[in-house]
Amino acid sequence: QLQLMESGGGVVQPGESLRLSCAAGYGFTLDGYNLGWFRQAPGEEREGVLCIRPSDDFTIYADSVKGRFTISRDNANRRVYLQMNSLKPEDTAEYYCAAIEDRWGGCTLYAVGMKYWGKGTLVTVSS
Repeated sequence: QLQLMESGGGVVQPGESLRLSCAAGYGFTLDGYNLGWFRQAPGEEREGVLCIRPSDDFTIYADSVKGRFTISRDNANRRVYLQMNSLKPEDTAEYYCAAIEDRWGGCTLYAVGMKYWGKGTLVTVSS
């Protein structure tokens, strides 16, 4: 089954930017998958951040990140990216990449709607 691997997490100061990357495992492509980024802060439930669908790259955003975060996909390189700008301390969380085949479900910010998950990468925003 599809494997996903996130990278790019780290410690940044408020107002700075960071780009996360999620790669498909060897032998897999991301064509035909809805791709999402989710995050989970300590003691909190996992929340959806953005999702991009394969047919037209239509994207849905959580209100908390609109205007600051963007998602993009590079099917040729089997990657999806999360560009995070103007980071805030409340963006601190473990960030997860997730996917579901378009034939099984549409783009969603509900974790229950995703089928495949990476193991996460930690983003800490602190001064």
